[in-house]
Amino acid sequence: MTQVYAEDGRAFPVTVIQAGPCVVVQRKSKDKDGYAAVQLGLVEARKVKRVTKAMKGHFDKAGLPPCRVLREFRVEDGAEGAELKVGDKVSVEQFAAGDELTVCGTSRGLGFQGVVKRHHFRGGAATHGSMFHRAPGSIGASAFPSRVIPGMKGAGHMGSERVTIKSVQVVRVDAPNNLLVVRGSVPGAGGSIVVIRKS
Repeated sequence: MTQVYAEDGRAFPVTVIQAGPCVVVQRKSKDKDGYAAVQLGLVEARKVKRVTKAMKGHFDKAGLPPCRVLREFRVEDGAEGAELKVGDKVSVEQFAAGDELTVCGTSRGLGFQGVVKRHHFRGGAATHGSMFHRAPGSIGASAFPSRVIPGMKGAGHMGSERVTIKSVQVVRVDAPNNLLVVRGSVPGAGGSIVVIRKS
């Protein structure tokens, strides 16, 4: 993340995303696969190591070098992307400043956390001899139903969840370097994989 300045001098936060280039690895059709989709592979600077025989055959069929990241996008007839063929390049040039995007990613993993951090419980008193500070308190009745109700908020693993953010605005497009500058933050730690769609 960084910040950019508007023409009137206001600064606002932005995220710089290395968006591609991507290449079409496979086209799926309703006749053969039951649905229409485009499978894209992310082209990276480093060479892919330890490719399985199945994946090697998949990429050899397309006549392309192996990609580490593959994602599918549903495409309806007549929609944008329906004309793409195997081997076609998809880059940030399809976006323009002012476009609104939907960004999907995996949130940062925070490990095992208590109820105060995970569910924003208020906690107990801090002074006057209190020994109840960050505990969850009562989690159910004793006599009936004599069990903890499913879905009860408690301590546990936090983060590493699929997060979707809608209406993310494009601030700048750097086509030669395949960079996309969007306003605000996007889910995930630095260097993680995100999926970008037009809203």
